[in-house]
Amino acid sequence: MISQIENGHVMPSVSTLWSLTTILGMPIDELFNNSKTPQQQTRTGDQAASVVDSPIQRSTNRERLRLAAGVVWERLTVRPDERVEFLKVNYAVGAESCPKDSLFRHGGKEYAYVISGRLGLQIGFSKYELKAGDSVSYSADQPHRLWTIGKEPAVAIWVIVNRNDDNYIEIRDGS
Repeated sequence: MISQIENGHVMPSVSTLWSLTTILGMPIDELFNNSKTPQQQTRTGDQAASVVDSPIQRSTNRERLRLAAGVVWERLTVRPDERVEFLKVNYAVGAESCPKDSLFRHGGKEYAYVISGRLGLQIGFSKYELKAGDSVSYSADQPHRLWTIGKEPAVAIWVIVNRNDDNYIEIRDGS
């Protein structure tokens, strides 16, 4: 499976991604393509200014991670941060974090703000609908699942704090 993911033959689901990074003991941020340097070169006229270590993450060079079922994570920080994952998450129409008969949980606390579209959220046995302008926070060690509702993509800003307390578990009906 890992070889297929590395070679672009398979895109993992969100739950599979959490599982892999937990087993490997690494933060999600390390999966983003870190070949680009966080330093940017600025130009004034024809003269190049010195390379500056900028705290600005430009939208034009944001690191993206494409997952199965139309989920795309965009890192909103210039560099990985071991304590916080700050992401823009795009859910295509029909996208879901894991199959309907599954929930997953992991370490940390999640905070989200929906920019557009509608997201379904299940935490334990409770189901919610989040619309543009809604926000949510919950302990990520509670079994949960996300999916797009309706015929337009959903976009949200996501913050995951203290994921390093991870103990990933996927829960499937009947297992």
